[in-house]
Amino acid sequence: MKSKIKIGVVEDEQLTSEMIENTLTRLGYETCKTASSYEQAIQMIENELPDIVLIDIYLDGSKDGIELAEKINRDYKIPFIFLTADSQKDTLQRAKSVSPPAYLVKPFSHNELYCAIEICINNYSKKQSVESKVGNPLLQDVIFVKDGNYFNKLKINDIYHIESDHVYINIYTATKKMTVRNSLNNFYEGLDKSIFFRTHRSYVVNVNHIDSISFDHVTVNGVNVPSSRKYHNDILLKFHVV
Repeated sequence: MKSKIKIGVVEDEQLTSEMIENTLTRLGYETCKTASSYEQAIQMIENELPDIVLIDIYLDGSKDGIELAEKINRDYKIPFIFLTADSQKDTLQRAKSVSPPAYLVKPFSHNELYCAIEICINNYSKKQSVESKVGNPLLQDVIFVKDGNYFNKLKINDIYHIESDHVYINIYTATKKMTVRNSLNNFYEGLDKSIFFRTHRSYVVNVNHIDSISFDHVTVNGVNVPSSRKYHNDILLKFHVV
């Protein structure tokens, strides 16, 4: 079953928040309970664990959306998009200080919202790969894979093996194959090397799903995945062999 990206909305105008929630639902995303203040937003993030947060800069209460973004950067490390009707230079400068992956000026269309979310998730996923997702309690066990018109959340341990196919890679789970335009080398660099390892220049497997090991292949969930002599000893070192 496809795992939808979960989005939290922090917006103090009820009509606007309802419009955003309805748009997100039509676009195929899952939404959290809307927050209208800094305090409600923190509670929502901790209770519902969104993958991305849309934040209005001006909120109810003494703390604004930029202060919320500072808290998210420091303690939660999830991507966020600023929403605001204010495009003044000083507001933009304050917003830039917390390095938002995306910024939307109200009013915006559903296409603009969709594009901002997709770009935000894509860029943040790349950043997390470079940083090996260190210290991120909410995203360290998932990746985002482009499937059609948006990015889908995929749990790392649901991946059985990965196969290179020219300029694409095929990602296999227990129930489906996902094809992504990427190189195996680039994709492999973002994976946890204690869980995933190469059996062949064109194949990567998840150690948790290996059934058996032979001299020229490993069996993963009943599927024989080629292994080459170059990687065979590395494979054996991953296991206690008697």
